[in-house]
Amino acid sequence: MPLPPAPTKRAALLSPEALDAPARAAPKARRTSAERQTDARKESPTLFDDRQLPDAGGASPAVALAPVAAPITARQAEPVVAPLPPAPLASRAAEEPAPDRRKRSVKKTGPKRLFVLDTNVLLHDPTCLFRFEEHDIYLPMIVLEELDGHKKGTTEVARNGRQASRTLDALAGAQGADMGEGLKLDTTGHKEAGGRLFFQTQPLDYQLPTSLPQGKADNQILGVVQALRALHEKNKGADRREVVLVSKDINMRVKARALGLAADDYQNDKALEDGDLLYSGSLALPPDFWTRQSKAVESWQSGSSTFYRVTGPMVPSLYINQFVYFEAPGEPSMYARVTEVRDKTAVLKTLKDYSSGKNAVWGVTTRNREQNFAMNLLMDPDIDFVTLTGTAGTGKTLMALASGLTQVLDDRRYTEIIMTRATVSVGEDIGFLPGTEEEKMGPWMGALDDNLEFLAKGDNGGAGEWGRAATNELIRSKIKIKSMNFMRGRTFLNKYVIIDEAQNLTPKQMKTLITRAGPGTKIICMGNLAQIDTPYLTEGSSGLTFAVDRFKGWPHSGHITLARGERSRLADFASDVL
Repeated sequence: MPLPPAPTKRAALLSPEALDAPARAAPKARRTSAERQTDARKESPTLFDDRQLPDAGGASPAVALAPVAAPITARQAEPVVAPLPPAPLASRAAEEPAPDRRKRSVKKTGPKRLFVLDTNVLLHDPTCLFRFEEHDIYLPMIVLEELDGHKKGTTEVARNGRQASRTLDALAGAQGADMGEGLKLDTTGHKEAGGRLFFQTQPLDYQLPTSLPQGKADNQILGVVQALRALHEKNKGADRREVVLVSKDINMRVKARALGLAADDYQNDKALEDGDLLYSGSLALPPDFWTRQSKAVESWQSGSSTFYRVTGPMVPSLYINQFVYFEAPGEPSMYARVTEVRDKTAVLKTLKDYSSGKNAVWGVTTRNREQNFAMNLLMDPDIDFVTLTGTAGTGKTLMALASGLTQVLDDRRYTEIIMTRATVSVGEDIGFLPGTEEEKMGPWMGALDDNLEFLAKGDNGGAGEWGRAATNELIRSKIKIKSMNFMRGRTFLNKYVIIDEAQNLTPKQMKTLITRAGPGTKIICMGNLAQIDTPYLTEGSSGLTFAVDRFKGWPHSGHITLARGERSRLADFASDVL
C-alpha cells in the first residue's frame, strides 16, 4: 500500500481518503531549506522551541537556524511536498541567515591549488593525502622511489611508509580510477577530501641551477615543482592554479623559496598553531562580576560546598571542569569549578581548600591558587583524566604522588600506582642498562625517588628509623614502574596511572597509553612543554598538547596550567631567565 502524505499541521489527523493516495517522492529533493526547517519543527517542537541562539559561533546548525521564523510562518499553509521551482542563490541566501560557523564550514574559499608532496610528509603522516580539502595533490616519481626505500623495518617511519603505500594502492585500485585524469581522493571513504591525486606519468622539462646536484632526490622534486609551475602559468582562467611544495624539510623549503617557488610546511599534525593559545584550565572573573550578577545569581548549599547558578555573555565560553576565580581588593575571594553549562546558564561549585593543614594530602599542602585547583582535580573520584602542565618546580609530580598514595593506602580507592615516562635522554645516550624492566627504568625515575623521600620524611617525623623503613617498604610495594614499550594490549583495572614527562610523547603514543585505562582507573599526564627532548616534536605537535586540546570540556577530565614554581628561589629564577 502506498504511503500517505505527511500532515501539513502539527498533530493533524489523516483523512480516510488519504490512505489510498499515491506516494509522491520526486518533489522531495526540490524542497527549500526553509520548508525542511518547518518539517523539523513540526516533528519535534520541544527540541528547538525552547532553545536560544548562543552568542558564540560554535552553535550547532540546528540551533543556529532557529531564528528563521518569518519564512517558516509564511509557508505553513502550503503543502509540505508541493513541488516548487528551485530558488535563485541570492534569494536563498536572504531566506537563510547562516551564522559564522556555517560560513567557515564552506571548503571552497578560493582557487584550487596543486600541492606537490615531499616524501617526508608521507612518512610523517600516512593519511596526509586526505588533509588538503578540495585541493589536488601531485606525487613525483622520485617520491615513490624514496617511499619504497623506507618501507622496510620495524620503526615508526617504516610503518608509516607501508601504510602510505597501502593507501596509494587502494586509491589506484578503486573502481573507475584513471591515472591520467587523476584519482579521486574520496573513493576510499574520506569524504572531506574533494581533490584528486596525480602521479608523474611522463618526464618533465626543467632547468635548475648548476650548483644543485641533479642526481639528488630533493633537487629532482624541486625541478618537478618548477616544471609544473611553468606549465600552469601558461593556462588561463580556472585552469591556472598555484603550485605549492609541501615539505617537513626546512632546508628544502629554503631552497625552494630561493628558486622563487612557493613552499609550505605540513601543519595538519599540530593541535595548535601557537602554544600561547593552549587551554589553561582557569579563568579570572571580571571585577564587576558580582555587580552584574547580583540580581540573577542563584545559590544553594550542598554538604560543604556552595553552588552558584550564573548567567551572562561569558557563559558560552566556559568549559566543564574549568576553574574560575574572583580576586579583588577589599572583597572576599571566590574559587570555584564549572560543573554544568546549559544554554546561557552555568553552575559553579566552590572548591575544597587544600592549603589548610587540616586538608593536607599525605602531609602536603598547596602553596598557590593553581596548585589548589590541581589538587581538587586529583582528589576528585569523578575525574578520570587529569593533565598538568607547568614549568620546572611547580609541584606536578609531588602532588600527583601525594594524592595517589592517599587514595591507594588510605581511601583504598585504587589498588596501586603505576608510573611510566618517555625514555628520551637530554644528552648523549649512556648505552644499555642491566637488569629487569623495573631496574632498567630505575635511572629514569629519579624524580620519583626524590619525591618519595620528601613524602616519607614529612609523614613519619617521629616514627624512628624502623618506622620509616617499614613505611618506605609499604609505599614501594604499592608503586609499580613500567616501560611504555610494553603497554600495547594491556588493560589497567582500578589503577592510579602517572605519565611523567608527557611532553615527549607523540599524539599516537598518548592515545596508546590513555586507551589502556579500564574501569575505575585514573590517568595523570604531566609535563613541561618548554622542555621537549624528542626530535621533530614541537609544542604544537606534542601529544600532551593534543590531549589537553581534545579533552577540554569532557565532564570526566580536567586540566590546569601551574604558573608559579615552588621548588626554590634559584629554580624559579632560572626558569624565567634561562
